Amino acid sequence: MVVSKTQRIAGLSVAAVALILFFVFKPSPLPVDSGVVRRGPLQITLDAEGFTRVNDRFVIAAPVTGKLMRIPLEEGDSIRKGQMVTSVLPPELNAREFSEASARAQSAKAVVDETNARQRRVMLSLAQAELRSGRYRKLYTEGAISKESFEIAENEAGVLKKEAEAARSSVNGARYTFESLQSQIDRKISAKPVSVVAPLDGRVLLIHEKSERVVIAGTPLIDIGDPSAIEIVIDVLSSDAIRVQPGNRVIIRDWGGEKELHGVVKTISPAAFTKTSSLGIEEKRVNIVAVLQKYEPLLGDNFRIQAKIVLREADNVLQVPVSSLFRGKDDWHLFVIEDGKAVERIVKIGMRGTFQAEVLAGVTEGQKVIVHPTNELTNGMSVKMRE
Repeated sequence: MVVSKTQRIAGLSVAAVALILFFVFKPSPLPVDSGVVRRGPLQITLDAEGFTRVNDRFVIAAPVTGKLMRIPLEEGDSIRKGQMVTSVLPPELNAREFSEASARAQSAKAVVDETNARQRRVMLSLAQAELRSGRYRKLYTEGAISKESFEIAENEAGVLKKEAEAARSSVNGARYTFESLQSQIDRKISAKPVSVVAPLDGRVLLIHEKSERVVIAGTPLIDIGDPSAIEIVIDVLSSDAIRVQPGNRVIIRDWGGEKELHGVVKTISPAAFTKTSSLGIEEKRVNIVAVLQKYEPLLGDNFRIQAKIVLREADNVLQVPVSSLFRGKDDWHLFVIEDGKAVERIVKIGMRGTFQAEVLAGVTEGQKVIVHPTNELTNGMSVKMRE
């Protein structure tokens, strides 16, 4: 059959239209972000904020109520054990307080006199009873009196001896009470300054009360410690604290210096405390205490730091970005890029860090994987890596 020229042109036109429609309606590759399966070191860390504190810190407080003398020291000054820090001048009694204290002292003095008189009376009765007991003992041995009369005399002497001991104790107690009350009205003693001395060698960390003023007993005056004995306090969630062990490495960052500082975990607090987060949520947190491996003179007391507690680490592991993983029904999945298509793979992961995760099976080194896979991405779909 002879095909006319018109038929050939119509056939070519249909083919051209079909080809154009194919390219027009062909789905374009989905743009994706990618990462690479690689080998390298991997650390599993717990990141948290913390602060520094001096290990052995002593708070010196006012020993008595009175007028605090001005403290001549400055924060940062060195101080020696036994060195006087300041003094506190107890107040003198006013007229009414003096009268009351004097009356109480006179009353106590009268009680002392009364107990002394009672003791003398009991001692005389005891002396007579002992003489009578001695005579009755001699008469009883000669058979002149009955045994009952002798035992009565002995018992009377024993009772008076106990009363004499009680009277002696009463005299001592009354005397101590009188001396205590008498000291309150001794103006010479009450006006004597009480010295406040340093309990150890160290440096002044903080001065609570610099100027003269009236303070009560127990008021904090000055903090003393050794700045070289710095430890790091890191508070973490209680659910994270159970993963931390003494001896874990700690990396200190953002403390103000250019280099990283290193330390180790010393203790984990056995009790949690409640802390309200910036979102207003109450959290149970635990203090992790670490010590620096090397003293850093630029660090002081109560400085803010950022810490990374190394929970686990390995030098050479196969790893993928954590953002490439998603959970399937029972296993972890990811998409690898093969010949411009997304191929779904089941993988087995080991250590999982903040940004990278260890892969035990499912991919090989050098493969490209899709990070942040979207819901529209399916197995076998054409993809195009973004620049």
